[in-house]
Amino acid sequence: MTFLTLLDPWLLPLSLLAVVALLPMLDRRRHSPLKYSSLAIAAPLAKSWALRLRWLPAALRASAILLLGLCLARPVIANQQTKTFVEGAAIEIVVDRSSSMRALDFSVGGSTSDRLEAVKSVATSFIAGGMGLSGRPNDLIGVTCFARFADSLSPLTLDHGYVVDVLRQMQPAGASDRSEDGTAIGDAVALAVERLRDAMKNAPKDGGRQPIESAAIVLLTDGENNAGDVDPRVAADLAKTCGIKIYSVGVGSKGSAPFPVGTDPFGQPIIRSVAVNIDEELLKDMATRTGGEYFRATDTQSLRAIYSKIDAMEKTQTEQRRSMLYTDLAVQAGSWGGWSLPPLLAIAALCLAGELLLTNTRLRTLN
Repeated sequence: MTFLTLLDPWLLPLSLLAVVALLPMLDRRRHSPLKYSSLAIAAPLAKSWALRLRWLPAALRASAILLLGLCLARPVIANQQTKTFVEGAAIEIVVDRSSSMRALDFSVGGSTSDRLEAVKSVATSFIAGGMGLSGRPNDLIGVTCFARFADSLSPLTLDHGYVVDVLRQMQPAGASDRSEDGTAIGDAVALAVERLRDAMKNAPKDGGRQPIESAAIVLLTDGENNAGDVDPRVAADLAKTCGIKIYSVGVGSKGSAPFPVGTDPFGQPIIRSVAVNIDEELLKDMATRTGGEYFRATDTQSLRAIYSKIDAMEKTQTEQRRSMLYTDLAVQAGSWGGWSLPPLLAIAALCLAGELLLTNTRLRTLN
């Protein structure tokens, strides 16, 4: 919806006063260049078009002044800010980026991939669509990652392009600094709960209804909690208190997995099979406490199937705001009621140019 408004309407009366001051110029009896005792002898003569248009220069000047005053009042056409409600949820994606996520037991696009790259690829399709997933265009989505420490990489937002960029830039920990490595599941979940709780608390209400009523955490990890200050079960209870479900996903094959342990003298990676272990009991308990569900993803296809199941989760009304856009009619072309409007300053300049042209040519008068 669009509407016309004046941002500084108090300036408009000044231009109206200037126009009133010009009204005497339109009185032809006060501007006769020559005076005669009687014009009766000229009455039968036909009036020329120049005589009939003697009022035009003054009218053009008055129009220019009026338009300049209108420009000072800043007329704008505004697209009204709207609030639309769409079916969606608030989802925090919590990704483990510990060094164990470098295990090469997944594939993406037919090529061998580590766990983190597979998680990022399928998570991107979950958000934006692809790989048989429809995407979540109406959801508020945020990203939290963790290794030894938990970090919030993206706030809950509808700008999914930004969220996807954040996911793509995520790198595993421990490659350059072993002090970053670890698996702080409890800290990460607690941080995600805090982000979702703040979004639900600060969401504006409409008719007594809070737009964000469905919130969930999608937790993806391949290890055991061995770092951080918050116990994962305590974090799960906190999520339950806030009405947030946890969908936990154990990522990786069972028993052992190929893992890069270095490079040979020719720069080729050295791959060895290492034992892997996922604390499935913990992940199941966390999901059960909040009314969520635990999944095990041993390859990209099963990971995609898990996201497909989560995609069918309960949805609710989520408010989506749209910003106000202005068209300044003084300097910008616009449209109103189906008519195209040139800039008002351009019209005022044309009026002044027309007045100067007429008063110095065919409608020139003697002083």
